[in-house]
Amino acid sequence: MISKKLTSLLKTVKTIAIVGASSNQERDSYKVMEFLINSGYKVFPVNPTETNKMILNQKCYSNLNDIQEKIDMVDVFRSSKYVFDIAKEAVSINASILWTQEGVIDDNASDFAKKEGLIVIMNECPKKILEESFK
Repeated sequence: MISKKLTSLLKTVKTIAIVGASSNQERDSYKVMEFLINSGYKVFPVNPTETNKMILNQKCYSNLNDIQEKIDMVDVFRSSKYVFDIAKEAVSINASILWTQEGVIDDNASDFAKKEGLIVIMNECPKKILEESFK
């Protein structure tokens, strides 16, 4: 049931910033990024330790504010202790959705982002949601 709502939400998204993206093919962020690109999304990797490097042929940015295009969704692959600061950045760039990966939860960040008008999805994987919708 919930995955149908999330699938519908993901259909409204065109651009995704992946915070905590990695060039390591074994990392979940890499696998999810690759899947999202192959699913037709325009994806922007964000990781200060990989700034200006290419991940899956996409330039990596040091933070959300460096991206010059409108970002619909911010997908977070960082530990929960960083989510509040990422939520503030997501608000500052007028993102529509703050999404955190499985195991990443911060209620304060969620409350803040919702109060600022963002849709907040926590502890979910968009790759898994989309894969379910293809079944």
